[in-house]
Amino acid sequence: MCHGRTHASSQSSHRTLSGYVQQETLRALGELGVRSYVAGECRATERTCYRLRAMIRFGVRTLALVFALPALFPGHAQEPAASSQPLRLAMAGLVHGHVSGFLRSAQGRSDVQIVGVYEADPALLKKYAERYSLPESALFTDLAVMLDRARPEAVASFTSTLDHPAIVEAAAARHVHVMMEKPLAVSNADAQRIRAAATRGGIDVLVNYETTWYANHGAIWSMMKARAAAGEIRKMVALDGHSGPKKINVQPEFFAWLTDPVKNGAGALFDFGCYGANLMTWLMDNQRPIAVTAVTQQFQPDVYPRVDDEATILVEYPHAQGIIQASWNWPFNRKDLEVYGDHGSAIATTGGSGLKIALPNEPEHAVTPDPRPADERDSISHLMAVVRGRRKPNALSSLDNNLIVTEILDAARQSARTHARVTLARTANRP
Repeated sequence: MCHGRTHASSQSSHRTLSGYVQQETLRALGELGVRSYVAGECRATERTCYRLRAMIRFGVRTLALVFALPALFPGHAQEPAASSQPLRLAMAGLVHGHVSGFLRSAQGRSDVQIVGVYEADPALLKKYAERYSLPESALFTDLAVMLDRARPEAVASFTSTLDHPAIVEAAAARHVHVMMEKPLAVSNADAQRIRAAATRGGIDVLVNYETTWYANHGAIWSMMKARAAAGEIRKMVALDGHSGPKKINVQPEFFAWLTDPVKNGAGALFDFGCYGANLMTWLMDNQRPIAVTAVTQQFQPDVYPRVDDEATILVEYPHAQGIIQASWNWPFNRKDLEVYGDHGSAIATTGGSGLKIALPNEPEHAVTPDPRPADERDSISHLMAVVRGRRKPNALSSLDNNLIVTEILDAARQSARTHARVTLARTANRP
């Protein structure tokens, strides 16, 4: 390193900057009518002019010194803004089947740095560390230690649904934002624990659904809500699921809690019923339903002896109905949504690109939905925008929406157990 060259460069920068500041200061003073004093054209006494010139010279030199400091002392230059640095992201839990896709996406981005991975099971932690080349320094079997040492800006949770409150409480105590895989909670009580922790910690809690990033759902909102082209929404039908976690060969650690009524809340009822509840709550502007009625069945009791594998939920609103068909028995994967208004309809198919609409004087036809905004095309981009303060969570990811989703699922579970229609309280129980 050539220190002489650096010093000369600093001196040159100082002279250039000083001259520029003097020139701009004199220009500004001239615009205010002061230049006449400096030029000796004023009517004041010679002593007044001399003092004024001295004051201006002192001000110019001071400004030049202030502006030249970064060039003179490079080590004290301002640090880059946090928003220009990669997002410091930690992961909590590796037992959710969506974790592999998330890891691949995160590692494929230059604007994300995985600074810590927590998993209580050392063998599972080692398996993922080897598969995704995670450094030993980023691996933890203690959540609190990871949060304290890794100091993430956000945590992505891939635990069982039962463990969501514990993750949020630990992160919120350190003012760290959290995004979790759907659904929010296994019960209203757990949902309220999450809400209370988020409020105490001043953090955002986001719930990630694959369907949140579907372009065709954005198009449905534009047609049905923003433009009200089909009139008032009267019926919504959500059809979600696949042929079952056993048939699609999910990871053993995922299957273990997904088929546990305590850790998952139910079977297909919670696993896929949450999608429809989330979308309907969104389309109803976070209006809480009047009542919920549900029927659950076991078509594969030998495979899923402790939980339902088939569920149908009827969600009643003052002027609309929602029908949620959640199943582990579909012959194919599906996440379809149908919305019917007074004089039109929109039908979105799995994957986000397929959309058919029908309106007065427009027979049903296919349309191509517009792409989603950059910060609503995937969960990581959206999380980054929220954490960096560029926006608030979108309605589908928001805690407010998902507290209502939990109410719907909790009521559906009760209805299925009691074979009765469950009326929701007039106001939510939020201590």
